Amino acid sequence: MKLDSQIYLETAEGIDIQITPAGLGVRTLAFFYDFLIRAAIYVCAAIVLQFAGAFGMGLFFIITFLIEWFYPVVFEAIQGATPGKKSYGLVVVYDNGLPVSFSGSMTRNLFRAIDFLPAFYTIGGICILLSDKSKRVGDLLGGTMVVYKDKPVVLRGFHADKSKVTDISLNAEQQKAIIEFAERSKSLSNHRQQELANILVPLTGCEGDIAVQKLKSIAANLVGNYEAK
Repeated sequence: MKLDSQIYLETAEGIDIQITPAGLGVRTLAFFYDFLIRAAIYVCAAIVLQFAGAFGMGLFFIITFLIEWFYPVVFEAIQGATPGKKSYGLVVVYDNGLPVSFSGSMTRNLFRAIDFLPAFYTIGGICILLSDKSKRVGDLLGGTMVVYKDKPVVLRGFHADKSKVTDISLNAEQQKAIIEFAERSKSLSNHRQQELANILVPLTGCEGDIAVQKLKSIAANLVGNYEAK
């Protein structure tokens, strides 16, 4: 079974962004969350319309059609995700990382009929497991993917002096490593912090406690969070 894997995209400005496609497990949970919401709507509609006879039955079928086909489209076009996806921190984007539009969401959801075949989204599940970006058929044809929406990074437990920050060119992997180092620094001994910081001597040009403080300052700069020493 394929695990969630990170991929890197380069923006038009030459900036690398890191995204993580959502795997089959979390997408299944999000689906059932949305299913329960739709089921509740159906039950309420059936209770209200049962007294309207044939007209009520016809209206119920219209409501069912609209919800089944446009429930995901409306939410994805407006906020990038259905309530189910949003509850698990997921969002639908294009392959280039841009937010999905109404037309893109419409395309990916029209092909849910194929994903469902022969039953219980079998084809869609197989496609997600085999795809390196966890795509079902609708995503492949719509040029979209479901990814984790990153939460704002808050660095705690260390002090950073803005004056120590210098211009250093970092790729996405290096940025991630430095931020993780800063976040863990409070739980590490001074000796261990210096040991890890010395690994990046070719990058920082310094060693020991000076390298530690420099890496913390770089991490704080990357997320726009400074705490005076």
